[in-house]
Amino acid sequence: MKIEIQSKKGLRTSLSIVVDKKTIQNKLDERLIELQSEVSLKGFRPGKVPASVIKSQFGKAVYGEVIDKLLQETSTKAIKEKKIKVAGQPKLDLKSFGEGKDLNYILEVDSLPEFKLKSSENIKATEYNVKIEEKIVEKKLKEIASQHKLFKEKKDSEKAKLGDQVIFDYSATIDGNKFEGSEGKGVQLELGKDLFLKGFDSQLIGVKINDTKNITATLPGNHPKKDLANKKTDFKCKILNVKRPEENKIDDEFAKHMGAKNLVDLKQLIEKQISSQYSQALESITKKKILEQIEKLYDFNLPKNLVDNEVSAMTKTLKKEEIEKHKISNEKLAKSRIKLGLVLNEYGEQNNLKVSDTEVQAEIRKQIKGMPGQEKMILNYYQKNPNAAQSLKSGIYEEKILKFLKSKIKIDIKKISTDEAEKLISTSNKISPSTKSDEPSSDKKSKVVTKKISKK
Repeated sequence: MKIEIQSKKGLRTSLSIVVDKKTIQNKLDERLIELQSEVSLKGFRPGKVPASVIKSQFGKAVYGEVIDKLLQETSTKAIKEKKIKVAGQPKLDLKSFGEGKDLNYILEVDSLPEFKLKSSENIKATEYNVKIEEKIVEKKLKEIASQHKLFKEKKDSEKAKLGDQVIFDYSATIDGNKFEGSEGKGVQLELGKDLFLKGFDSQLIGVKINDTKNITATLPGNHPKKDLANKKTDFKCKILNVKRPEENKIDDEFAKHMGAKNLVDLKQLIEKQISSQYSQALESITKKKILEQIEKLYDFNLPKNLVDNEVSAMTKTLKKEEIEKHKISNEKLAKSRIKLGLVLNEYGEQNNLKVSDTEVQAEIRKQIKGMPGQEKMILNYYQKNPNAAQSLKSGIYEEKILKFLKSKIKIDIKKISTDEAEKLISTSNKISPSTKSDEPSSDKKSKVVTKKISKK
């Protein structure tokens, strides 16, 4: 095998690779001998088919198989020998091949840029501690109480009013005919919310227990059964009960009903939940500031194929005219994401930061804990989607790198109010018009490592 650098322009290297015909013939002979024990032909005992017979019948296919394998092996060896860090898929151009001939081809390889990590001592960032005011906790507590309304039965003679809960059975028809899903038992509707069908609630106002009410409504346009979409439907409703809303008394009993020990415990849980939500959003802002400063430290060229692929991934849900309109800004953002991915990954490699399978499993268990009752669904998802588990691993890796960086830079701790936190989050979450279908701008740079290390 002969390997020569034919040309080198920027990050693209062209390698000329020649595999001599003797090597090819040896590989062919080896494969034909292997096939003797695999091929079964009429007139020959198993394992006794002569190599010459196999060659006469399957020669072209065997040659193609051997050449494909040689191309894979020799291209990998050439890249390794020339110490090229490959960026994207190399391009292969066959120049000459055929039985009795040398295999000659050109391998075009885009390589990752080489750079040295710079000092991060001048990077600064702010971490925020949010003081959750009591009024915020009280407001959330009232919202929870409102969402978990109590309803008390009305007298038989009392009519349903807006805000009441009506419980009923129904039987429905379209043009006098029954259909799948045309019957319902014990349906509960809070009048005024219009959660069943548009205009349905208002027709229940004035009903009493044991009434039978005929209602006409239109099935939605997005009905699962297309033949039923937008169909005018007649409902015969048997009213089982009518209940009036009662304001929840926010006390220890209510707290216990919500799964807390008492009211004090419930308030603490609410405060912790609100604090956690703010912390996640503010952490994203801190991360963004760190990444912006890191990016400014480095200036190196990037392989065009990586940039093109990143732009394609960013804009896959956008229309062609939108992509063209924001072509320059999208390319700039793509370069930023790739550059950051490479730099952060270099931090990870040089500092021997790794993610174990145990850590990935721990993160999955954390997700399961946060979604009670859906354990099986989450486990099945990761078992059936290896890419999802790899993405999870990449996310953990990214957090490890950022945690390491934070230990090396100056971090200021700032206490702020919820109003100040809201302003910070609102400003940071402004979406770039060129990528609004993708993700909030504050999160874009935080996801670059996931993509860059997915092959690790």
